[in-house]
Amino acid sequence: MTQRRQRVSDARPLSARMRMPPYHRTAALAEISLPNVVGSSHKRLAFVALLVGAVAIGGSPIFVRLSELGPLATAFWRVALAFLPFLMAQRLMPQAAGDARPAGLRDYLLLLLPGVFLTADLAAWHLALTMTSVANATLLSNLAPVFVTLGSWLLFRTRITPVFLTGLAMTLAGIFVLKGGFGVTAGGQTAGDLTAVVAAIFYAGYMLVIAYIRTRFSTLRIMVWSTLASAVSILPFTLFFEPALFPATLFGWAMVVGLAFICHVGGQGLVTYALAYLPTAFSSLTLLLQPVVAAILAWILLAEPVGPMQAAGGAIVLAGILVARRG
Repeated sequence: MTQRRQRVSDARPLSARMRMPPYHRTAALAEISLPNVVGSSHKRLAFVALLVGAVAIGGSPIFVRLSELGPLATAFWRVALAFLPFLMAQRLMPQAAGDARPAGLRDYLLLLLPGVFLTADLAAWHLALTMTSVANATLLSNLAPVFVTLGSWLLFRTRITPVFLTGLAMTLAGIFVLKGGFGVTAGGQTAGDLTAVVAAIFYAGYMLVIAYIRTRFSTLRIMVWSTLASAVSILPFTLFFEPALFPATLFGWAMVVGLAFICHVGGQGLVTYALAYLPTAFSSLTLLLQPVVAAILAWILLAEPVGPMQAAGGAIVLAGILVARRG
């Protein structure tokens, strides 16, 4: 009889619940607010994961600079070595809640597609470095958040607020200042500049597909399949364009292992996790922390100077991200 009364009481509208005695009212309010609390805690954790992932990926230029191999061979080992930890973790860990098994060819293609986009991004980026100035290639490849924002609006009908657009503009301006402003962009070539823009489009595609499939598949499942696709698709380019595939020394192996474990397993894995809980456009904008992190690490590890303009650019990037987060 008591259980029946409780079920009847729980079925009442909120206005009826508020007329309950205080102890019943507290239980009802806790029942109503619990999903919001859980959701907000997931978003806070996802934001922290996104920031840590961005910092981890920001270290990739240091590993690439110190690698004994060419850029494509280094990129191959980045994904090839990262595949094993992802696969082992997926085999050993229990299946995550909400992780669906691929149901057919379409699901497998969706899981492989991010790796193909990532390979295309890396290939276009490295090609742009040989066709235009390093500054132009870096600046234009950082246009990815613009294409992510546009794609989110066109494909997912995501609402883009004026506050977010203000933060996006501030962050892109900060990247421009960080890389030296107008003084370093005059030496570029049109074809190389366009290739860098293509790299940004491919990286935007990578993030949009990840965000789309993250609602159905777990982080580990996505990373296993996308990393495998990236390794398989980048290997032919590596064999054709690079003179060497294997590092010659222990230090060389340490650089590619660090790139794989820190930047891809840690960095890309955390970013993929965060995309299940945060807007894709904002996530892509936060990844513009990477050039700031790279500049700081280059200053610490490689003794590359950081002048007032670089410091100001980094501050503008951080301010732009904070503004965009309010939108």
